[in-house]
Amino acid sequence: MTRPALARRSLLTGGGAVLSMALLGGCATGPGKVTVAPSPKAPVLTLPPLRASLDRITQITVCTRPFRPQGPRIERVAFGDKALVHHYGHGGSGWSLSWGSAAIATDLAMGTGARDIAVIGCGAMGLTTALQLQRAGAKVTIYARELPPATRSSLATGVWSPESRLALQQHVTPEFKAQWAGMARASFDRYQTLLGLPGTPIEWIDTHNLFTNAPPVPDDRPAFAHGLTREMTPELRAPRVTYATGNHPFGDREVLTTSGLMFNIAAYSDYLLSGFLSLGGKIEVREFHNAAELSALPQKTLVNCSGYGAKALFGDDTLVPVRGQLARMIPDGDIRYGLYFNQTSFVPRRDGWVFQVTGANEYYGFGIDDPTPDRAEAERAVTTIAGLFVGV
Repeated sequence: MTRPALARRSLLTGGGAVLSMALLGGCATGPGKVTVAPSPKAPVLTLPPLRASLDRITQITVCTRPFRPQGPRIERVAFGDKALVHHYGHGGSGWSLSWGSAAIATDLAMGTGARDIAVIGCGAMGLTTALQLQRAGAKVTIYARELPPATRSSLATGVWSPESRLALQQHVTPEFKAQWAGMARASFDRYQTLLGLPGTPIEWIDTHNLFTNAPPVPDDRPAFAHGLTREMTPELRAPRVTYATGNHPFGDREVLTTSGLMFNIAAYSDYLLSGFLSLGGKIEVREFHNAAELSALPQKTLVNCSGYGAKALFGDDTLVPVRGQLARMIPDGDIRYGLYFNQTSFVPRRDGWVFQVTGANEYYGFGIDDPTPDRAEAERAVTTIAGLFVGV
């Protein structure tokens, strides 16, 4: 065998050895010795503890979500000599879907040819629709009985939840899914442009879901729509991390951490309202007792964003109230994470921490139109979350 052939064999043998060690994740430290790199460590979660107590509760608020079994109503109808665009009924998904939903309502309103348009209502849907109309070239007047922070939307939880109590599963058609996906994507994209603004109207937080072994509470009523994000917009699902027992401060349970958008509603509502007024928008505080009173408005195209108020104003008996209560608390320290445990959520909003009992299933609060604060429920929400930090 010639010397070049021997050299070639030596090179190939050496290369194979290096490759083998590389695949093993090690390196040669001497003749016949290989050091194998350690396996990646499991993720560990460390968090500053909450200082949550009953004496720090500042307020208990109750809102009524406008749920329609068929999902949001977004359509244009004739209304005497006017055109009326209905835009309401988003359940617990109003803030989340508002920009995409408002874009649809705006197209319907601008399609009438009118450029002087009235918006009824000044909540999440009313404000975003008014802004969308302005940016499309319309002159807009908002007519509303209440302005933020007195609107129902101002009392929402304040998290990205685009499929929360949106519709019953039996009404979710392919067309429904496609429209929902368009609204969700458009809204999500718009919220990315609002990150980092003064006052932090929108921000990302991690929410830590603490699992228990309690079985779900069965309910034989019709199922709510589920799985829309997973099926239609998987790209909007943020990364998830699982922490095993011993790798987090919450005892003998598994923790799943998800990332999501949080709305600091006070700052966000101020951003929307200021933006609307800066573009020449006008607001007239007025209460309408029935639809006929709208006929006296000078505008020929109206957009009805009255939310749950559409039940009385337009006789929409498909609307079902869903009661939601928040216990609000003085923020303490730079807590930038949320929690969900034992049917209770904590959201660290900058305009006041909120604690909420969410119930055993989505029928919790369903059909209840009672704005009376429940102190016992508020205390249960706070003590459930505060109990996680006893001894921490």
